[in-house]
Amino acid sequence: MAELEEKPQETDTARKRGRPKTHSDDERRAFIADVARRTFVDLGYAGTTTDIVATYCRISKQTLYRLFSTKSALFLAAVASHRQMMLALPRPEKEEGSLQDVLERIFMIDLDDEGYREREAFIHVVMRDSARVPELAEILRKEGIERSRDSLADWLKGQAAAGRLVLDDPQSGARMLMDMIFGGMRPGWLSREARRDHLRRCIRIFARGVSPT
Repeated sequence: MAELEEKPQETDTARKRGRPKTHSDDERRAFIADVARRTFVDLGYAGTTTDIVATYCRISKQTLYRLFSTKSALFLAAVASHRQMMLALPRPEKEEGSLQDVLERIFMIDLDDEGYREREAFIHVVMRDSARVPELAEILRKEGIERSRDSLADWLKGQAAAGRLVLDDPQSGARMLMDMIFGGMRPGWLSREARRDHLRRCIRIFARGVSPT
């Protein structure tokens, strides 16, 4: 992979960035999207430029522009990267565990503190900056919320087809679950443990409601 001739300045942000160890375009895109997501969190949408992202990735601007022609394209990829931090989908085939256990894995109830802070920081930046850049809210809605809901609905539909649950409207079920879980992730809890207990309770109630027995 092409690199910048000059070494990037050793800022705290730059030190967090690694160098891609692979050369396929798909892996480059995934790496760049992850760096871009973190950069949007650090600098905001307005403060992030394609040049800065290229520098943090230690790639040439030509390589970046070949894969992501605009900052909006970078942001869309960052949202897709963030989506994997919200819902752990798709799932392995024939995954073991109860419906509640698997749903807890899907929603990453036991996400560590660093992962949780990173997940929440990106949402905060998007909500803050979308007031000034309306296209950000639209990208988040379509590429984040709606795609996540569709993925969850597909998984629920597959579980229903396999007889593991009873649900006549997977889209409605996915919306219900996301409303409960993501609503329960809002600030205001006295502790992480209290929030985690609440989220598990939400999942347990849903799992009982769709149980085939």
